[in-house]
Amino acid sequence: MNSSGHHHHSTGPGDGDGTDATSAATDPTFYRSPAEAIAAPRETLAYVVAFDRTAQRPDALTVVDLDPDSDSYGTVVGWEDMPGTGDELHHFGWNACSSAFLHEGHDMTGLSRRYLLLPGLRSSNVHIADTHPDPRSPKVVKTITAEELAEKAGYSRPHTLHCGPDGVYLSCLGTASGDGGPGGIAVLDHSTFDVLGKWETDRGPQHLAYDAWWHLMHNTLVTSEWGTPAMVEHGIVGEQLLNQEYGHALHFWDLAAGKHLQRVELGPEHQMALELRPAHDPEATWGLVDAVISTEDLSASIFHWHRTEAGDWTAEKVISIPAEPLAAEKLPEFLRPFGAVPPLVTDISLSVDDRWLYVSCWGTGELKQYDVSDPAHPKETGSVRLGGIGDRAAHPSAPDTWLGGGPQMVETSRDGTRVYVTNSLYGAWDDQLYPHGIGAWMAKIDADTDTGGLSIDEDFFLDQEDFRGLRVHQIRLQGGDASSDSYCYRA
Repeated sequence: MNSSGHHHHSTGPGDGDGTDATSAATDPTFYRSPAEAIAAPRETLAYVVAFDRTAQRPDALTVVDLDPDSDSYGTVVGWEDMPGTGDELHHFGWNACSSAFLHEGHDMTGLSRRYLLLPGLRSSNVHIADTHPDPRSPKVVKTITAEELAEKAGYSRPHTLHCGPDGVYLSCLGTASGDGGPGGIAVLDHSTFDVLGKWETDRGPQHLAYDAWWHLMHNTLVTSEWGTPAMVEHGIVGEQLLNQEYGHALHFWDLAAGKHLQRVELGPEHQMALELRPAHDPEATWGLVDAVISTEDLSASIFHWHRTEAGDWTAEKVISIPAEPLAAEKLPEFLRPFGAVPPLVTDISLSVDDRWLYVSCWGTGELKQYDVSDPAHPKETGSVRLGGIGDRAAHPSAPDTWLGGGPQMVETSRDGTRVYVTNSLYGAWDDQLYPHGIGAWMAKIDADTDTGGLSIDEDFFLDQEDFRGLRVHQIRLQGGDASSDSYCYRA
């Protein structure tokens, strides 16, 4: 892949915990196939980022115990403060993962799923946390500064990252200076964490950025669109939403060349095309993406993209989730003219076996499960409610406590039976849509993966004080999860 054609792998900053003797062995959490990932031991820890909306205290990387046999199950067992304030930690991810098998035969010595890269969506700094030698006690060992990101890649507001075979691909919302676009992808060395440069060699019409992921075995990268920093940092801009100025297209690229190939329009009314979930089957050429809100009827949508027989790409709407009527006095000011709550689908999660899709309806407080065995014709199979603008549904373990927010970030275990959710979307948007306060909480939903169905785990619920008053966003599971790995072999 361009801008990172080297294959050296040092053991990273601050190494020296005596792991060199075993470094020749491949990390056991690099899985050759989806089936191998599903069969691997279950996660016993989650890493969850937490941020201070006031920017007075440092944001933190927290560690939650997920081992049901442990005395500390469902509690925060590790905490690492960031070096400064005002980062707004948001999405984050691993330095390396199963995609490393793409160039099997190259030197993977010392390469492991070890470092978590933590982008600050507001500060544009990227902090690197080492999860060795004690995974419950991650330590920040390096920071990539906003200045380095701007100077070497030309970007700011780093948002989502994925571990690729030759480096880390970091999708950024903004250009180097100011609060405009184009946003795009910076490539980082996944051992030294140096910024190697801008990934795109020819961006074509692409201007807005959000997520970036790939069909690794088909030399295809896909990007989605949200908005420039100016369009998102202070909340939803009503005028720009009604003018359909937020993102509403997918872009398909030549992965090796960094070259734009095709723009696929979802329809300008389908505002904010966010989370890309390509099939985990390395031979598949389809995926699913959510569109947050329709300017026509406030509904949310899921689109199915796939390669056509002619070799180009197309996308069709396969799920539509309608808005729910609600009395104006119960609505935040922004929504009062509409008399309804939009579902606001802000995150989706596709199980590793590509069968189940989990959909977060952050506005209505619903988490939905769909059977996507036939991704062109999903079937709804389960639903639970927590929070929501209208009913603020309580958790069964705390029936008297109304919940702010709703299921927002959603992460699925490798075996597909456990779904974890947190409730914050983005500081300014939280405040706009949940003006009475959003709090902070994390819940676990048990999924029936035989016939479908969801149930809330009554023994697992963390809230405000567990996270020391910080708001919580993305979840990463120890050893990998449904949204962090790409596989190179079908079996």
